[in-house]
Amino acid sequence: MCKGTKSADGAVRWLGLCSAAVLAYCPVQYTEGKGGWHRGGSCEGRWRGSTPRAALCSGSVAKSLLFRFLPFLRWLPRYPVKDWLLGDIISGFSVGIMHLPQGLAYALLAGLPPVTGLYSSFYPVFLYFFFGTSRHNSVGPFAVISVMIGSLTESLVPSENFLESVNGSNATVNEELRDATRVELVATITVLTGIFQVALGLLQFGFVVTYLSDPLVRGYTTAASVHVLVSQLKNVFGVSQGEQSGPLSLFVTVIDLCKKLPQTNVGTLVTAIIAMVAILIVKELNHKFAAKLPMPIPIELITIIVSTGISYGANLNDKFGISVVGNIPSGLKPPVAPNVSYFGQVVGNAFAIAVVGYAICISLGKIFALKHGYKVDSNQELIALGLCNFLGGFFQCFAISCSMSRSLVQESTGGNSQVAGVIASLVILVTILKIGELFRDLPKAILSAIIIVNLKGMFKQFNDISMLWKSNRVDLLVWIVTFVATLMLNLDIGLAASVAFGLLTVIFRTQLPHYSILGRISNTDVYRDVAEYEMAQEVPGVKIFRSSSTVYFANVELYSGIDVDRLIEKKKKNAEDGPGVAVVELSVGESSAPSESTLHSLGLPQPGFHAVILDFSPVSFVDTVSIKILKNIFRDFREIEVDVFIASCPVSVLTQLERGNFFSSDITKYSFFPSVHDAVVHISRERRQASVSTQPCCSQHGDGEGSQTNPSCLLPLGGTQHQNVAPQEEDVSPRSHVGKEGFATLLAPSPPPRGPEAPIPTSPSGL
Repeated sequence: MCKGTKSADGAVRWLGLCSAAVLAYCPVQYTEGKGGWHRGGSCEGRWRGSTPRAALCSGSVAKSLLFRFLPFLRWLPRYPVKDWLLGDIISGFSVGIMHLPQGLAYALLAGLPPVTGLYSSFYPVFLYFFFGTSRHNSVGPFAVISVMIGSLTESLVPSENFLESVNGSNATVNEELRDATRVELVATITVLTGIFQVALGLLQFGFVVTYLSDPLVRGYTTAASVHVLVSQLKNVFGVSQGEQSGPLSLFVTVIDLCKKLPQTNVGTLVTAIIAMVAILIVKELNHKFAAKLPMPIPIELITIIVSTGISYGANLNDKFGISVVGNIPSGLKPPVAPNVSYFGQVVGNAFAIAVVGYAICISLGKIFALKHGYKVDSNQELIALGLCNFLGGFFQCFAISCSMSRSLVQESTGGNSQVAGVIASLVILVTILKIGELFRDLPKAILSAIIIVNLKGMFKQFNDISMLWKSNRVDLLVWIVTFVATLMLNLDIGLAASVAFGLLTVIFRTQLPHYSILGRISNTDVYRDVAEYEMAQEVPGVKIFRSSSTVYFANVELYSGIDVDRLIEKKKKNAEDGPGVAVVELSVGESSAPSESTLHSLGLPQPGFHAVILDFSPVSFVDTVSIKILKNIFRDFREIEVDVFIASCPVSVLTQLERGNFFSSDITKYSFFPSVHDAVVHISRERRQASVSTQPCCSQHGDGEGSQTNPSCLLPLGGTQHQNVAPQEEDVSPRSHVGKEGFATLLAPSPPPRGPEAPIPTSPSGL
């Protein structure tokens, strides 16, 4: 990508279309290579302050913007007809044949007339050709999105609202009026979903899907597949059920179904079972002989054709009471504006559908892009999906996403581009115009059988439980909580609860990070956790502390040490009461003027180290609370005669410390070092100079020899330095471990050494 693209994207986000020219000003070049075209090139020009803004709105800039939002203009002129066209044609027909039964079935799942499934298989697929960046995604109706829409239609437009009395006694549902109302509602939801997706894409918010982790998405889609299965059981058993919505509606539906099992229509049940067995067997054969078959056997289409013929010839509806699809109008409908009065009722559900649909689409797109060596633009995919939904909503489509089964067929049958999608949409167009009305006698049980069989791949996601149990139990917890919440709270509330729980796990993991004491690997400048690396040895008299997480208000308290506070309290108390039994010897010529009390002079135990280094390499930001705690750390350890240094601090964090007034006369930037090794070398050099100096730089707390300080020896280390606190031999441990107690364990006694001590480096190289 061009230099300056990131900042230009911010201009697109906030300043609108004219500022988007800044982004397009960096020309993006595409080169043809293995697997297609690849985005590359470099920025040859920059927007200089002297350049008039009007100059950017030129023809070349407009062309770049056009290519950005209509990606097909880049690759279509270079389309390799000889290499790709035949594969795209075969793939397009294969996917189009799949679209027909799935479109009819998923419309039934959404509680809509079957023809809307055909519309949703035509308009969005055709539009994606112009706006999409994935070459293998097959957009269109998807089971999870359909069941989310179905839960809305059943709750907002229940069949009970359309009961009409017949002959003054029996009440029947006016299906024509109900279906028209539901289509109007769903078209409005689809338009609103598209608005959300386009807006998020233009604002470069494609990253929003990162809050849906893979375990969360898989747990959610698995639970959604259970909702899909339960919703189709009434068509399999041939019983009529009331429509339930809200929390625990799934269990209410199952209980009601069990009560009505004695009313099962045997003909409907037998039809569904035969269809499911036949489809499962042929799908397994397709999978087993995929390498030998030029294209998968279209068993779903064959099942629909055969069952429709049998139903028509044997008059199954009249003789056995098997419910059929009914009238499927032919031809296309003119666009109709959405009913904006529904916006307030469905805004939350529309946003959930927008996020879930995009998450599934971009996940599949990235899988195929990685496999075939091209890149998918996440923000453009969001815009493409949004435009498909937005424009499709005007033509009575329901919200769409990507289907894994169709996408795999599109790839495996030789599809190389979205030309296959155009051909698939033309197959559906012919069906809508000429063939659709022939399926009026198609049994609904056949469509339910197709839906249930296609859930097989989602039910395989139950294997995630054993895999996550072995690899990551926090992710397993997210999967289980998402699955249970979605089952119990329904799809919309369940998604919100799952996202909230997923974010809580992130917070808890950063609040309780792993803490470690680092040691130096001999003859190197490499420092590793002494509890994990046998060759890592602690530097005598120096504690190097690292947290695996950043420092912020939720975990910063673990940096403070309780033992430090206790030692400071004892020092203050002893200083007020006098030195007690401690004897302070005065050298000849030493002033008898009162001086600051030390731990040694007060008879208090001294720490086994004289310096602490905080490794800030994992820290990405600090807040006001963490700055306050860090100040206290410098102050408290200075009280017990221990110097504190910070190493590997990112520039952004250093800037935040400056803005937070962290630095003062006691805490200066001389306490900061670019690496841990530089800090260790500095400490060892100062210790060595203090030990060989005839006039010590600092007050001699350990032996009481002289209180005169040579100003020329002082170095600004960020506070009063007590360089003569000799490290105790028993404290030089190759195995110190900092656990959940955090920074407080620095003062805990260390076990005796095992193995050679780490030599104190004398040069920055450490060699």
